[in-house]
Amino acid sequence: MRCVVCKQAETVAGATTVTLQRGESTLVVKDVPAQVCPNCGEDYVDSEVAAELMRSSENLARAGTQVDVRRYPVAA
Repeated sequence: MRCVVCKQAETVAGATTVTLQRGESTLVVKDVPAQVCPNCGEDYVDSEVAAELMRSSENLARAGTQVDVRRYPVAA
């Protein structure tokens, strides 16, 4: 897909780091699969991955976790 930010390049498969905050909880997930613009670095996470990250964030907030840093699970 063409980058909607810079409109200069097609995105390529890559990985990004996502930081989510919910209330007093912060979740940092590294190596999240994404489409990344090689020109400006903007990244795009698909809806299934985003939904999974949101569920994890909500679960951590309910458990009272303040900060959690993890790697995105590698598909088997």
